[in-house]
Amino acid sequence: MKTDVDRIISLSNADSSGELQKYLSTLTEGKLTALISNCALKGNIGTIIKAIFKGSPPGSTDGSKRRLLLYQHCIPLCESGDLQSEVAADLIGLLMLETHTLVGPCLAQLANLFVEEIKAGKIGNGKSLELFPTVLTALTACETLSYGKGELSGEQYKKQLINSLCSSRWDPQCVIHLTTMFRDVPLSSDELQFVVQKTLRMFSKLDLQEIPPLVYQLLLLSAKGCKKQVLEGIVSYFKQQDLHHQKEQKHGENLDLEVQSIPQDQLRHVEGTVILHIVFAMRLDHELGREFLKSIKASFGDFCPFGMAVLLSVTRIQLYEEKVFTLFKGAIIKSFKDEQLLQGSKFLQDLVPGHLSVAEMILDTVNSSVFGWDHVTQGLVQLGFFLMDTFGPKPGPFGKPNEGSSTVARTPTQLACKLGGQVLLQGFKMHEAIRGEILEQVLNRLVAKTASPVNHFLDLFSDIATSAPMILLESSSKVTETFDHLSYLPLPTVQGLLKAIQPLLKVSMSMKDTLILVLRKAMFSSQLDGRKSAVTGFLLLLKNFKVLGSLASSQCSQTISSSQIQVDVHSRYNAAANEAFCLEILSSLRRCLGQQADVRLMLYEGFYDVLRRNSQLASSVMQTLFSQLRKYYEPEQDLLPPVKLQPCITANADQIHLQEPLAHLVGCTVQCLLWLANMKRSAKISSDDSDDDDDDDDEDEGYQSELQTILDSITKRMIKSEMEDFELDKSAEFSTASSVGVKNNIYAGLVIGLYEVLLEYNFVKGNYSKNAFEELLELFNRYNKLCEILREKSGKSRQLSNKTPRSLLSVRFISTLVTALFRDSSPSREEALNVLRSSGEFVRYALCVAVQKIQQLEDSGVTDGPDGQSSNLMFRFLCEIISVLMWRYTNVPSAAEDAGKKEKRSSLSQLSLEGLLGIFTTCQQRYPDKMSKLLSFIDNSEDIAESEDCEQMTYSYYIRQFQRALFAQLSGGEEEFNSKEAQLLVNILSVLSLQLKPSSQQFAQMITWTVKICKETSVEDSALSKGLLSLLFSLHVLFKSPTSLLLELCQDIHSHLGDIDEDVEVEKQSHFAIVSVKTATTAAMLVLPLVDKVLDEVDWLIGKRKSQLATDKSDPEAATQSAGHQDPVEKAVTLQLGTLLTALNELVQTALQLGTCTITLLRALSRTYTILTTLVKYYIQFCASQSARLPSRFEKLVKLSGSHLTPQCYCFITYVQGGDSSVGGADKKKKKNEVNTAATARLLRQTKAIPNLIFSIEEYEKYMITLSKKSKVNLMQYMKLSTSRDFRINAATLDAALQEQDDTVEVSVISTQRGVNLSRPAFSICIRLCSLG
Repeated sequence: MKTDVDRIISLSNADSSGELQKYLSTLTEGKLTALISNCALKGNIGTIIKAIFKGSPPGSTDGSKRRLLLYQHCIPLCESGDLQSEVAADLIGLLMLETHTLVGPCLAQLANLFVEEIKAGKIGNGKSLELFPTVLTALTACETLSYGKGELSGEQYKKQLINSLCSSRWDPQCVIHLTTMFRDVPLSSDELQFVVQKTLRMFSKLDLQEIPPLVYQLLLLSAKGCKKQVLEGIVSYFKQQDLHHQKEQKHGENLDLEVQSIPQDQLRHVEGTVILHIVFAMRLDHELGREFLKSIKASFGDFCPFGMAVLLSVTRIQLYEEKVFTLFKGAIIKSFKDEQLLQGSKFLQDLVPGHLSVAEMILDTVNSSVFGWDHVTQGLVQLGFFLMDTFGPKPGPFGKPNEGSSTVARTPTQLACKLGGQVLLQGFKMHEAIRGEILEQVLNRLVAKTASPVNHFLDLFSDIATSAPMILLESSSKVTETFDHLSYLPLPTVQGLLKAIQPLLKVSMSMKDTLILVLRKAMFSSQLDGRKSAVTGFLLLLKNFKVLGSLASSQCSQTISSSQIQVDVHSRYNAAANEAFCLEILSSLRRCLGQQADVRLMLYEGFYDVLRRNSQLASSVMQTLFSQLRKYYEPEQDLLPPVKLQPCITANADQIHLQEPLAHLVGCTVQCLLWLANMKRSAKISSDDSDDDDDDDDEDEGYQSELQTILDSITKRMIKSEMEDFELDKSAEFSTASSVGVKNNIYAGLVIGLYEVLLEYNFVKGNYSKNAFEELLELFNRYNKLCEILREKSGKSRQLSNKTPRSLLSVRFISTLVTALFRDSSPSREEALNVLRSSGEFVRYALCVAVQKIQQLEDSGVTDGPDGQSSNLMFRFLCEIISVLMWRYTNVPSAAEDAGKKEKRSSLSQLSLEGLLGIFTTCQQRYPDKMSKLLSFIDNSEDIAESEDCEQMTYSYYIRQFQRALFAQLSGGEEEFNSKEAQLLVNILSVLSLQLKPSSQQFAQMITWTVKICKETSVEDSALSKGLLSLLFSLHVLFKSPTSLLLELCQDIHSHLGDIDEDVEVEKQSHFAIVSVKTATTAAMLVLPLVDKVLDEVDWLIGKRKSQLATDKSDPEAATQSAGHQDPVEKAVTLQLGTLLTALNELVQTALQLGTCTITLLRALSRTYTILTTLVKYYIQFCASQSARLPSRFEKLVKLSGSHLTPQCYCFITYVQGGDSSVGGADKKKKKNEVNTAATARLLRQTKAIPNLIFSIEEYEKYMITLSKKSKVNLMQYMKLSTSRDFRINAATLDAALQEQDDTVEVSVISTQRGVNLSRPAFSICIRLCSLG
């Protein structure tokens, strides 16, 4: 064999082609192939191949056969794996150079060889496939080739080969090689689509590790086209993998034993690699990125966490960054809105049972990013801050930030902002690389956004500090840099920031020292807010750095803690050092006692919490308060008043300011004294005092006894003091316009506050003594007398008769007082309590203050006074007070309160209901998970069943109580009926009904009762009817579609208000007795928002169907299945609109009161026609994509809109523009109607409601013409087109005008859209013009 090789090479080198051809012809095929194989294995294949090509001229038959034999042998040889990769590459390169010399039949045989090899799965390393594109290219150049019994051109032959190849079964091992090969094959668009689809179907048959290289090759192949299909196919594959994993997690490993489960970490790492490939491809091919964004916009609802990750990675490309975040913004808000729409509609829940949450997918992406998705993390950070910046709370009026206590996130914008915080929090915990950036950006926003609310960033920072304090401590330098800006930040921001870092201060000495230095500087700041910030910081330090030896009680527990901090806060500082630290802070705080009233007020409000959490500081705190109080106390016992008010004010030019909030000073002293006395009693009961503390105790008792003596003296002398003793007189000026009036107001406020503080002190100190309570009642009488004078002077006695000034009583005391007044039945206390109960004014006052505190809690989440900032203590207060209010309302008859009615003030029953409503509303907004616990505090009724549905039974039990109370109100006589109480009962039922599950039996009972009340009870009070109908609507939408309810109500409204045509007599109907002549307008104003809600749902469903229609268009099988029958969504939409149009047909014929009601109806009609137009456009698209007939229900809907509603709309427009709302009556009524008509006309011109309605009707009719042509159904037979839209001649008015003899009288003849009334001369001209036209 070696001889043959040497001979062939020598002949080739000698340039004797004839002899070389003769010699090669002497070799058999077997010998030649063996010779080639032997040379290939030895690595010297190049020379022999060139020699064989040289000795095999393509023009001769033997040469062509020999060349074909060479190709046919070398292709399997390269795939065998026996050759070195370099040798195989050289061999393929040589073959590629000579491919164009092959004749057509040889090329065809060679191409078929490749196809058969691929079908048989004999492609190993894929080296030979590099030759296949060259073969196909050469084949395409052939003019004719035999194919079967006929002939085909080279191009057609190539198409047949590719079709055969893609239609056959591919070995999974060769998929990547085939995809690589197709990159070099010239393909038409159809062929490329076929190849892409075939490759994407092979994903599920490949090993997971082979997916990334295949995706890489597919992305390169997409340069030819089919970019959308490639991207959607990749995303769809990983979506299926994620769904499979989710099912496994939910149902366990036994879900499908035949399918081998892929480990999650392995899947996530593969996904990460694929994402890198996709982003890299988009950097090189921007068209690929644009196609990806288009695909997402079209099907965001069907997206998955993998798609989200790709989208977030794309943000690293600057070209797409803004587009991606805009896309996220719209998709997230739409997702939350859709979710709320579904939750609030039983009709939609039945039609669309499932909803994919974009927020959940984003959070899944965050959790998955822990598996090495570093390229995703940056996008997550940007997305989190983008959501918080875009959807965070906005500034209040005049640019002032609203920093009120946040409630549970409910609106879509609040939920989007919360989602941004969750993304950043989880990202901070999981990824070390982005922690510094997250922390820096959060702190920058806290410092820079002084004009905007930043409580959402404070919540995020607090969550980071609480959940990961040791991680946060690694970036402590960034936190300490923020301290330099404390004195310039708004006070709420400083408070939130300092509360958040408390866990860090306990373990970082350097951070604590830096903060103290900053606070000391701030204490001398020229800005008031800076000094207040310093006080806030020092008070927080005192509360959270306990001195060893402080009383251990549940009240002294520190509220800020973390499970991750396992450090004893006393290990760094011994007892002496800790105490010295706190005493040093106290000495700094004493300097505040010489500053403005606001700074002193903060100090007084904080001292009680300091003492409660750090009882060892009692001596220093009480000494500070004692020395401050003595400045204003009059020690002479015979002098009145007992306090000096003059030093409490200061003058600046002509203005008087409060310098010392004396009432708050005394109040702070009282609260601290009472708490110390309580702790002392508890300590004596639990254990005996040690001898070592005798000196300290004696010193403390000395201060306490002196303060008690002062307070007792103040009490006695305040009772004796008259108003004149305080330089106040009944005739004195209390106007805030003059300095004298301001001074008197300040004095009066101080005295009123002192009375309240002393009331609390003497009640607790009196210990239910009759004499003490008699003194307390005298104090109250003084307080009440001064309050009455202030009410009279304010000139608003009627409005303020039920109000009380902001009370200084503590929440704890109010709870004790109200409980004692209404629920305490102890015989030993009865005599003393009867003294207080005998005063109706005092009982009313106690109840008013309780309601005031509840209202504060509802509005801001906190209350004034001690413990007002503690969420847990405030909930305890609600639990204590609710039982009292409930007992008071249900057990004391309203007949005993006739005096209150005569005085035109709220009765005690009404006040109780106001308090109950406030409690339920507060709990729903701020403690949504504790409502059942709150109700359990009312009483332990035996009627409440203990079962799985115990919670629902509890709600139902109390709902029934309020239902009985409301029924008693409605069924009683006019004298017993109290409209305000009834409204409060309805509002309470509305709040409690929200706790019922719509699927529960209790909810069905609730809605049945509500419907019965509305149908059988006649109510003349508009406000009450509004409340009952609102309750009915809110329940009905959660039970079933409200369209039938709307129709009945519209019929009732039409029946009571009459027709716009006075000659038409409306049939008397009364489905709901609650709708009467007096309440019909109110009912109409409530019906129209419900119409809008129904339209929202219909519009949403049409949008869903349009997107589904687009999907069906790309999926012929789904389109074929859906073409046979009407979709249930389409059917539901048609039925909803049909009933709604019937209801609106009733309303547009109703003689509604001109003004807001008619304008709202015009807008509702305009929107109805707009949505009808949207439905028509959907059916135009439907007819274009499917050859199906229009549903008969839709044709009926068109007939209803065209022949019934539209003509009535034009009549209604004439009625509104005419403005004749008066049927008859006195001249005074006519004048009033003329004024209302002018105002209504002006309002109509401003709103442009009528032109918008006419435009909507015309748009609807225009697209109806298009649909008639598309569907070949004459839908326009139901439409009556108007000949003119510019003006209309009213025939009745025309006849009346012609009969008029007096030319001076102006007759309103022609109504234009501009509201022009034509006089007789103008009218005659118009008639001539019309006749000429």
